[in-house]
Amino acid sequence: MKKVITAIVAVVILALMAWGYAQSASHHGHGEAKVNPKETIFEHLGDTYGWEVPFSHTKKIPLPIIAFDQQGALHCFMSSRVTGGDTWQDGDASFKISTDADGGYKGKLVQVLGDGSEYRPWDFSITKNVLGILIAAALVILMAMSLRRWYKREGMKGPRGFKGMLELIIDFVYTDTIKPIMGKEAPKYGPYLLTAFFFILTMNLLGLIVIFPGGANLTGNLAVTMVLALITFFVTNLTGTKHYWKDIFWPDVPMALKCPVPMMPLIEFLGILTKPLALMVRLFANMLGGHMVVIVLILLIMVFAQMFGTAVGAGTAIISVLLSLFMLVLDTLISFIQAFVFTLLSTIFISMAHIHEEPKAVTE
Repeated sequence: MKKVITAIVAVVILALMAWGYAQSASHHGHGEAKVNPKETIFEHLGDTYGWEVPFSHTKKIPLPIIAFDQQGALHCFMSSRVTGGDTWQDGDASFKISTDADGGYKGKLVQVLGDGSEYRPWDFSITKNVLGILIAAALVILMAMSLRRWYKREGMKGPRGFKGMLELIIDFVYTDTIKPIMGKEAPKYGPYLLTAFFFILTMNLLGLIVIFPGGANLTGNLAVTMVLALITFFVTNLTGTKHYWKDIFWPDVPMALKCPVPMMPLIEFLGILTKPLALMVRLFANMLGGHMVVIVLILLIMVFAQMFGTAVGAGTAIISVLLSLFMLVLDTLISFIQAFVFTLLSTIFISMAHIHEEPKAVTE
């Protein structure tokens, strides 16, 4: 009974916090202006030059901005200088965060030229997504090194707790997935595939946490999933055997399908390009969809409060929080599944590039 009461109180508290955040977000800088759900969703899912402080729509943790202006001069300053539409004069150059949607630079750092026009500089800033990737990479390295130190110190004694869970996951991914598919090539490509699994899993889980260092929508960013897919693409094709390339440009099909019109070689070549595309879109769409559903559920509080009043908004908050908690639990499961699927498909693609031609039987 106590657990049930505690759970109910926790949900009510979370609902009140969500409703309070929705109210502050809806009135921020606009008085009683209506919330634009589309703008709010893309603002939270997109990359920014600051890290949002939980339950505050105005405060952000500033991040370093590194940019080369039109003349090629290097400028370094904190993002707090250009937040809120402010323009920062750094030497002879002026910078700001563009709000012009027509110019195509909205939300990006731009240099304000003398005639008032905007110039997009070479931008190497440490944005929210960049910092999130660095944090995820550091966590993966720490997990791997902690397990290595354990075995170096304790020998073959099995670890417990968090290290034991890591060992269980590694054994499942490598022994039950990578090794049966790759065979004798498993030790060679296992380190990359395991790194990809834990890197994607860490980014997925960090994206579900609303406070720093979580909250960055990393795998819901098409550029991030594209780079991950390209790595698998290059590993697959740069290490492929002669038999792999022969099957692509001269497959074992009737001559009419490859000469004079190279129909099958063209299809096989397109297959090379569609494999990384499938990896990229699958991971991106699944993770972006989960984040978007949670944000939409929270936005319902604002929408109902504006349409029917504060009391209805407060009541909606309880339902929205319950549904959001359910989606977060589901997203946690999806985070594991998508990391595993990416690793599984990468393993299959790499193994397909290492099929050797069977020796022909000698007949007497």
